[in-house]
Amino acid sequence: MSKASLVITAVTVQGLSQADAARNYDVSPGWVSKLMTRYRTDGDAAFEPRSRRPRTSPHAPPSPCATTDACTTSESAKPTPEPTSCS
Repeated sequence: MSKASLVITAVTVQGLSQADAARNYDVSPGWVSKLMTRYRTDGDAAFEPRSRRPRTSPHAPPSPCATTDACTTSESAKPTPEPTSCS
C-alpha cells in the first residue's frame, strides 16, 4: 500500500485531520492537502504517482511545426494561385 493511499484512508475513513495525518505519516501538510484535493477531483487516480515531468519548457527550441506552415496546412488546403492572363 502506498503512502498516498495510507494518508487518504486515514483522512477519509479514520477521520483524522489533514494536519494529524501529516504528522502521523511524516509528510508535509501541504502534500496532504494537495493529495486530498486530487482525491476529491480525480477519485482513485489520486493513489497513483504523477509524472514530475514539466508540461512545458520555456527554454526548449521551437518545434518544426511552430516555424513552418507544413504541419498546419496541407498541400490540398492551400489556395491555388489565380491564373494570369497574358493580354
